[in-house]
Amino acid sequence: MERRKLSAAEIQTALAELPGWSVQDGKLHKVYKFDSFARAIGWMVSVAVHADKMDHHPEWHNVYSRVTVDLATHDMDDAISTFDIALARQMEALAGQH
Repeated sequence: MERRKLSAAEIQTALAELPGWSVQDGKLHKVYKFDSFARAIGWMVSVAVHADKMDHHPEWHNVYSRVTVDLATHDMDDAISTFDIALARQMEALAGQH
C-alpha cells in the first residue's frame, strides 16, 4: 500500500464512506460504543493484530464499553494518510463482527 499524505478533498471523500468518523484536531476521530466492556476489549485486540501487521498504531483509549480512536501518521508530521484511512476501514469491518 502506498503511504502518502491526503489532501483535504481526499479526506472528505474517504469520510463519506466511514460512518461516524470526523476530523478533530487534525486527526481522524471516532468514538465506538459496544454492548459491554468485553466486546470493546475484544474489538481492540482484533484491531491491534491488524494494526501491528500494518506497523501503524492508533491513539485510543477505552472506558467501559467505549473506545475513542484518533488516527494520524506520526512519521508524516501527524498528517492524515492513506494508512489512517486503511486502518479506519479495517476498524469498521471489525466493529461489525463485535
